Amino acid sequence: MQQVIRKMLIKDWDPIGVSDIPEALDEYDAYVPEIYKMIISRAPRHKMFEYLWWLETEHMGLIGDRQQTDLFAERLCAIHEGRA
Repeated sequence: MQQVIRKMLIKDWDPIGVSDIPEALDEYDAYVPEIYKMIISRAPRHKMFEYLWWLETEHMGLIGDRQQTDLFAERLCAIHEGRA
């Protein structure tokens, strides 16, 4: 499941736009353990959104896109049910 999360972060989320840079494929690996814990504990979608939103806007200092982040949070939460 952690490899699925890792791939989703770089291919589907990628807020800083580094997915085409081979050297940056590990850019979001530090976030995988926390997201994994949230998924296996079945954290509510809003908690996943809040974490992703904090990463984008506070940690990375980006403007963010609330709608896209919310949709991605939903996809991450769906991993546990096998719907991702």
